[in-house]
Amino acid sequence: MSSISRTRLLAAAATTVVAALSLTACNDGTGTQDEGRVADTSRSAAASHSPAPSAATDQSPSTDSTGSSAGTGSYGAGAGSTGGTATSARRTPVSKAPSSSGGPVTCEGSTVRTVAAPLTRPVNHMLLTVTNTGSKSCYLYGYPVVRFGEAQAVPPVIEASQPQAVVTLAPGESGYASVNLAATDGSGANGYTAKTLTVYFQGRSGNGSVGKGAHPSLPTQGTYVDDALKVTYWQQSMDDAVTW
Repeated sequence: MSSISRTRLLAAAATTVVAALSLTACNDGTGTQDEGRVADTSRSAAASHSPAPSAATDQSPSTDSTGSSAGTGSYGAGAGSTGGTATSARRTPVSKAPSSSGGPVTCEGSTVRTVAAPLTRPVNHMLLTVTNTGSKSCYLYGYPVVRFGEAQAVPPVIEASQPQAVVTLAPGESGYASVNLAATDGSGANGYTAKTLTVYFQGRSGNGSVGKGAHPSLPTQGTYVDDALKVTYWQQSMDDAVTW
């Protein structure tokens, strides 16, 4: 065989071997394509083992369902938190006690000054003057319940003297009532001279007295009364009181 023919035969044989190797590498899955897949798998595995970002490193406050901040630090709503809408919403306002209405009260001995003065006209009469010394207006209900000396009976009231409205005294104002001490014609019985006088004040119901009684002074010689003793209702003016 010539040298040229031998060279061609060897070249053909080498080509066949290279082709066979290439075919084997493609068929068994270990060639170039396999290497690419292994590299991708390695990168995926590395990514899966990377530590996840820590929640503690997130400084952004989260927002709960009420719209309030509930994150860490100064936004927290736990113990020691310095603020947060949720905490503020749970605060209950302190109720204040209701203040005084400042409305009128009932006149009684501790809030008024009472003066008893005998009158020359009409005769056998006495004028009671009550002045409001308190800081609120007061009502003079009904009529004065008077007691001369140790008398047990309460003098009746002159019904015709009842005013249209309850007498109201602003601080410093005065109300009036007159007392018919004795019969002017001498027809009265069971007369006596009283040295002391107590004036009690009625409440709104008109049943009994309220508060403290007043103790106006009487003339040194005393005051004569008999069973004709009567009183008027409290009046807003002196003129109305002495009419009876």
